[in-house]
Amino acid sequence: MRTALALALAAWVAATSPVPAQTARLPRDVFDVIPPESRIEGERGRMRVVQSGCRVGPTSWARRRIVDVAVQEWAVFGFQVVDARAIETGRLPDGVVSEAANPPRSRAVQARHMLRIGRRETDPRLARTIAGYWSATPDGAQVIGRQNRRWQATDADVGWVEPWSAAFVSWVMCEAGLGEPEQFQRDVAHRVYIDQAIRARDGQATAAAYVAYDAGEAEISPGDLMCNARGTVGYRTLADRRRDLGEYAGTHCDIVVRVAHDRINVIGGNVIDGVTLTILPLTSEGTAFARPVSDEEVTGARTIFAHLKLTADPVEDDAMDRSPTLRAMAAP
Repeated sequence: MRTALALALAAWVAATSPVPAQTARLPRDVFDVIPPESRIEGERGRMRVVQSGCRVGPTSWARRRIVDVAVQEWAVFGFQVVDARAIETGRLPDGVVSEAANPPRSRAVQARHMLRIGRRETDPRLARTIAGYWSATPDGAQVIGRQNRRWQATDADVGWVEPWSAAFVSWVMCEAGLGEPEQFQRDVAHRVYIDQAIRARDGQATAAAYVAYDAGEAEISPGDLMCNARGTVGYRTLADRRRDLGEYAGTHCDIVVRVAHDRINVIGGNVIDGVTLTILPLTSEGTAFARPVSDEEVTGARTIFAHLKLTADPVEDDAMDRSPTLRAMAAP
């Protein structure tokens, strides 16, 4: 039973597979990760950072650990999955739950479908976990302070005062060993480390772990980052961001954990209020390497304007399947 479950997860997390609602982190003697909640003291309304330091190691060692850490957090949040491939077919696979209340009718509505609903940020059991992600950023303590005041003002299970997707990526990099800011500039905003990777591409920031490429300009590997613009920001290429380097812009990045010929799996934080795995369809049309489809090709698709490539040797394309978390689920 557990072997079948792990195989189902490794095979793109089929919607009908009996995935548990949540999974505890592995013991540290099995997978040595310092839980994010251990970086925090106090309950909601009185939380404070007690550990803000990070692991430090060579960039060359980080790729597999980045994937493994991200997969474990995805498990903790209940294996939430969004399938963006459905936008290509115009229909939902049998048995899949739509995010919309009614069946989608236009292609614009078909940009994402929930394959599995996991745990959300308003779950009180996850408060210290998300606070732990914030602890890895320079301004995290201030964000936690504002969140404490929000909790003190109401008994309701409220969301976070700030989007925590960049905090999640920053904590993963912190725990994966990219602890020096020269390697990865952790921040509450994705644009900060995107800009660092662009500067690395331009011959600056020579110690940076990531180098920025346009989508389709370099081969995608697990451990890389895929970044898109949000809101009214219309970035489509690195050149668009390069003109605004250092300025505010709404952006989002996810961690690649699995690569196939026609799709990639990426894991990101604060995606539909949780740590979520998204399945993105790929195309090679017009580019040297495969890239996620853009909104020019399919209405509602996520247009990747920056592929941040880790300067480390590649690992297996199915690195997600080989993670300690999924291997433990397959153990007899």
